[in-house]
Amino acid sequence: MISNCLAKIFFISFAILSFNSVWSQQSDIKSQESIRNKYTFFEHRGTHAIDAAVGSAKVDGDYSESEFDLYFRVGYKYHLTSHLNVNISYNKYNVVVKDVFNEGYMSFDLNLEFLLSPYSKFTPYLYIGGGYNAANYFENTATKAQGGLGFEYIITDGVGVKLFSEYNLMFTDELDGNIAEDGDDTLIRVGLGLNFYFGGNKKKEALRRKMKTVINSNLIVPYN
Repeated sequence: MISNCLAKIFFISFAILSFNSVWSQQSDIKSQESIRNKYTFFEHRGTHAIDAAVGSAKVDGDYSESEFDLYFRVGYKYHLTSHLNVNISYNKYNVVVKDVFNEGYMSFDLNLEFLLSPYSKFTPYLYIGGGYNAANYFENTATKAQGGLGFEYIITDGVGVKLFSEYNLMFTDELDGNIAEDGDDTLIRVGLGLNFYFGGNKKKEALRRKMKTVINSNLIVPYN
């Protein structure tokens, strides 16, 4: 009877130790994978970024003959995490209605941007936010909301090329110079641009030190 109890205790103890060992190994593997991913992020990108883009904008308002016209932007991004950044931008564009209206506008936008695969060179991304829109010389101003999607590809470490499309909901019906009863105007902007990344070297070095190598994870015994 005593020997059976001891055998059961031994078996249970062995099972617990085995499970704990496997769990610890799996936890360590996941931890190392997370560290390597974050390190890869800082190899391709950085904590900060300056972005610039050119493209075209078109209003959807009270006229049917609105046209695409020049649009450009400059901005700054700060990565809160590898996946998420907050960014602010200055945008300049023209609203053109054939033979009727041509006016320059600018907007100051604040967005939250989410990268779907930040550890690879190519990643789709989504963003949403709000902004302040104004005609030249601030003669006509309004708030707005915007959201967009795009793709980024790292062409060399620290530099990414991007293509994006953005939908803007203006909280005004005066964007195209005509006030009707059809609701607020909307604006489509598309662009092609570059992200210039910098910063994050200290975080990158700290991650490098945490990564286990063959040398520091295995005991190497010199051969005599």
